[in-house]
Amino acid sequence: MTTVFSAFERTARAHGAKPFLQVPSEGIEYRYSDALSLVDSISRRYREAGYGAGHRVALRLPNCSEFLLHFLALNSLGAAVVPVNPDYRAAELDYVLTHSEASAVITRDTLERPPAAGPRGNATECALLYTSGTTGKPKGCLLDNFYFLNVGRRYLELGGLCALREGEERLITPLPLFHMNALAVSTTAMILAAGCVVQLDRFHPKTWWRDVAASRATIVHYLGVMPAILLSQEPSALDRSHRVRFGFGANANPRDHAAFEARFGFPLAEAWAMTETGGGAMVVASREPRHVGTRCFGRPPENLEIRLDEQTSELLVRQRGTDPRRGFFSGYLKDAAATEEAWHGGWFHTGDAVRRAEDGQLHFVDRIKNIIRRAGENIAALEVEAALAEHPAVAQVAVIAAPDPVRDEEVFACIVLQQQATAGLELARSIQDHCLARLAYFKAPGYVAFIDALPTTSTNKVQKAKLADFAFDPDRRFDLRGRKRRPQ
Repeated sequence: MTTVFSAFERTARAHGAKPFLQVPSEGIEYRYSDALSLVDSISRRYREAGYGAGHRVALRLPNCSEFLLHFLALNSLGAAVVPVNPDYRAAELDYVLTHSEASAVITRDTLERPPAAGPRGNATECALLYTSGTTGKPKGCLLDNFYFLNVGRRYLELGGLCALREGEERLITPLPLFHMNALAVSTTAMILAAGCVVQLDRFHPKTWWRDVAASRATIVHYLGVMPAILLSQEPSALDRSHRVRFGFGANANPRDHAAFEARFGFPLAEAWAMTETGGGAMVVASREPRHVGTRCFGRPPENLEIRLDEQTSELLVRQRGTDPRRGFFSGYLKDAAATEEAWHGGWFHTGDAVRRAEDGQLHFVDRIKNIIRRAGENIAALEVEAALAEHPAVAQVAVIAAPDPVRDEEVFACIVLQQQATAGLELARSIQDHCLARLAYFKAPGYVAFIDALPTTSTNKVQKAKLADFAFDPDRRFDLRGRKRRPQ
């Protein structure tokens, strides 16, 4: 098995009658044999249109069956996919498509007849995933087939609470397919274990347990925001009318962890990984003691070497042996300098502050990089600042993270106004609308505060730590969170 498709084909030949993919919103469930036939058909259409090894094809699709089928079809030809967040606005989309040099963009309107292929590059990757960085613009992470297969194998090796049973698991996930978790982790793990992916279009709290029970799911993938939302609902007979053995995810609020397990009857295995690390550095609290109620994410596997920076406690990781980058991303597209900086000194620098307990288990402390994590989305503050600075009333702006009881963090904009502008709720809404028109809805500020000046150092760098007081003072901010809604 050298590609995701070859692994899928092997499983389909051996377990053709087993279910591979269920999409409740479409009312479909494909067996492995059915899916293989569909993938072969789609692959022929791509081949006839001129696609092959070296092409990149952008998939601007919601969570749907076509996403995975087209991914596998393109992978069978040696072409890479560029998953695109369908919530991206024009400027964001233009950047990704231009930077990636994608030969085509596949949308719901182009599924039946893929456009003719453009020029081939030298790319040999499986996927190009964009992730937010501190430079403001998303970085393109080059991920090869080994990355995908390795992260699936790493999942199968976890054991303990996360032990997988071949041909029996049904993994339900509402996470977006343009992220590494859904596209690489859950999909590849289920292919290697002859399991079934139950892909939801999104997270629907009110119907979540109904969908879990109806799909006969045995595994749940989650993000930190989900346990808090589900606990806030009224108790129901559906709370335990399921077959789930464990949940796999990250960033569950420590105060919710034990309460969730007690109410819903299965453990949540907290995990740590990044798009850049993949299975090369994935740590999961799949064995007891998990230290529920803390931010423990387990003990590193034997093949993973870790180090904590003495000054910042930043987690540094690499594989043991002669190939320290084994299983990690291949690099940032068109940015060799950023790639080498990330690997400075022979270690991958994660940007996360971590504490190692006496028993050797790792506990997440905080993010070092200037990233806001809102409901599972990583948001670069500089990107939001650039959009806000274009508003005619804004003279200066600094964006920080404000704590949010449900979404972990919220985008908080501290703004110095032009002299002629008048601070107030109307202007705060205008500034938020300005951002909503330019960036995906989740990146817009949920809080806006107008201040006289930004605190700076002697070299004119903004001292964001001093702005944190605004995030905790409700009298000095406008709360606009209720206006942030996904476009219908």
